[in-house]
Amino acid sequence: MGLVTETPQVSNEHHGDHTHRDVNGGWLRPAVFGAMDGLVSNFALIAGMDGGTSSGSKFIVLAGLAGLAAGAFSMAAGEYTSVASQRELAHAEIEVERKEIRKHPLDEEIELAETYRAKGLDPDLASKVAKQFHANPDQALEEHVREELGIDPGDLPNPLIAAASSFICFAVGAFIPLAPYLFGSGTVVPSLILSLTALFVCGAVVSRVTTRSWWYSGLRQLLLGAAAAALTYFVGTLVGPGIG
Repeated sequence: MGLVTETPQVSNEHHGDHTHRDVNGGWLRPAVFGAMDGLVSNFALIAGMDGGTSSGSKFIVLAGLAGLAAGAFSMAAGEYTSVASQRELAHAEIEVERKEIRKHPLDEEIELAETYRAKGLDPDLASKVAKQFHANPDQALEEHVREELGIDPGDLPNPLIAAASSFICFAVGAFIPLAPYLFGSGTVVPSLILSLTALFVCGAVVSRVTTRSWWYSGLRQLLLGAAAAALTYFVGTLVGPGIG
């Protein structure tokens, strides 16, 4: 009577701890970039207008609203085009690989086995694994795409998600420095305090998906945003009086 070998199972403790965040969903980068860009750009725009016009002027509110709308639509359009182009390029390369597997299945199988050997797999085992994948053309295609292109054909970024994330987050970020003026503020000080606080908070939140400490990430974002606003304010003080 032969011995029955049980397949090893991952422990519940490891299964619960060993999880990863989504890094290919197509929403995180445009969301973070959109929020930061909206906050910094409109904060700098309002600071520049404040430096070049009378504090509390209706032109500051108009400029802030225009900056919010133009920036949000521009970011959404840019993200959609960028991600859609990236997705179309990936699909085009996947089709190239599909045709190669159909025309030269044995050569592609040997190529896949060589890839495994280069990674340190035993030559015989590499050949067996490659042969097993090529028994199913769809699985072979997915494996070749992962190994050669470094992408998962079933998990490509979605341009609509990227565009929507960018639009919403830019608008939210751009609204923050504008909010005090919409609620009746006559000086740039409330906008300055609120924007600097938001910059630090946004930077600290981003640290949750990076290896940086929250205070480092927050302080870095605060300093960069403050520098952009200060330089734009300086330009406004130089240019504004001459235009006015």
